[in-house]
Amino acid sequence: MNTGIASPSTTTVKVDPPRARVTLVLASMGFFLITLDILIVNLALAKIGQELGGGTIGRQWVIDGYTLPFAALLLFAGNLSDRIGAKRALGSGIVLFLFASIGCAVAPSLGVLIAARVVQGAGAAVMLPASMALIREAFPDPRRRTHALGIWAVGGAVAGAVGPLAGGLLTTVDWRLVFGINLPVCITMLVFLGFVAHSPKRPMPFDWAGQGAALIALTALMFGLITGGGQGFGHASVIVSLVIAGVGVAGFLLIQARVPHPMMPLDLFRSTGMRIALLDGFVFMVGNFGSVFVVSLYLQQHLGLSPLLAGLVFLPAAAFSITGNIISGTLSNRFGPHMPITLGLTVMAAGFIGLVTTAPMGSPVLAGLFLIFTGAGGAIAMPPVTAVVLSSVPAERAGTASAVFNTFRQIGGAVAIAVFGALIATLDTFVAGMQTSFTIAAAALLLAALVSLRIRTHRHDQGV
Repeated sequence: MNTGIASPSTTTVKVDPPRARVTLVLASMGFFLITLDILIVNLALAKIGQELGGGTIGRQWVIDGYTLPFAALLLFAGNLSDRIGAKRALGSGIVLFLFASIGCAVAPSLGVLIAARVVQGAGAAVMLPASMALIREAFPDPRRRTHALGIWAVGGAVAGAVGPLAGGLLTTVDWRLVFGINLPVCITMLVFLGFVAHSPKRPMPFDWAGQGAALIALTALMFGLITGGGQGFGHASVIVSLVIAGVGVAGFLLIQARVPHPMMPLDLFRSTGMRIALLDGFVFMVGNFGSVFVVSLYLQQHLGLSPLLAGLVFLPAAAFSITGNIISGTLSNRFGPHMPITLGLTVMAAGFIGLVTTAPMGSPVLAGLFLIFTGAGGAIAMPPVTAVVLSSVPAERAGTASAVFNTFRQIGGAVAIAVFGALIATLDTFVAGMQTSFTIAAAALLLAALVSLRIRTHRHDQGV
């Protein structure tokens, strides 16, 4: 790769090699696909509930059936990416996601749909850390990587633009089409994969005990939170589930401290930047997943909008998200990562404060206006947060670090769906529950923004 500056008076434009550009396109498509299948389904939830039943709890599991295995298997997937190579891992994830999407599209019952969503979440888990590791391999220069991650994040922003609108449009015809749209994307990605450079393999044993403990803890946590919203948190099954979750987390940490090859090496947390990035990722997803889930139901169930009109409300926010992702790398390279991270999270918080204030007015226009703040703010913040994660570890641990980061992100999203879903469980208290949910999100975002001021350097990129 070119070094960039040839002399004080002559500047050479850096040009990434063709394979690096293909890798970036492929990784962006992967992030697009993963994000699309969260956002596009939200607009179909009301129709799915009408046809397959299940009530609010059933709708929550259609979302968390995807996000739960996504979160629970990411650490395993990060180790898999390092072990068999990021390219091969990404291909495996694409194929799994493809067949799971077919299963979702033809599901005859809610139970089958949720089961297919579980498999889909597993495929997404394999894809995400592999796509980030491929970017780490293709762009070793930290400044070029920061810009590449901004472009990679555009894949999610485009999904944000296409997802709600496409979900509303396709649901108007048949909600099953929201899963069928994945098929051409998966096939195109498999074609692109053939042009990507081979990834190094780093054989290492799997941490089966840690994976089992993580799966038990997260499943029990999500079951307890979602069921608690419908049956009350004093119910015996809810209490037992939350106790199991606590024991599972403690057991997982104990295993990670003692096994020779942990799936989540605890020394990753020695980096201040890594710890703050994990907090930022968790809080961002609380706001991101929570806003799409709650506002989608607010527009359709509370205000009576059609799926198509509800999707249009999200469109301006998604457009601003694309711009935010593009400028994020420039801000980070000029001012350091702490500036766009703090700015972005603060702007997100302002959007939620606006939504809390205007929710009783029942205005789709005001909802769309303040969603612009949440979308643009998150788009500015997340690329530099991701860059901090990748810069906190050596290249050979990129897959594992990416998996740890995205595990925290997906746990944040799953917890938001569970908790916010419980708060808006009945139409009589929907607006009050929405306001409580978004107050929680705004407070968490402001706290994370304040903590992010401590982010300063990229340790492994600077050789410190």
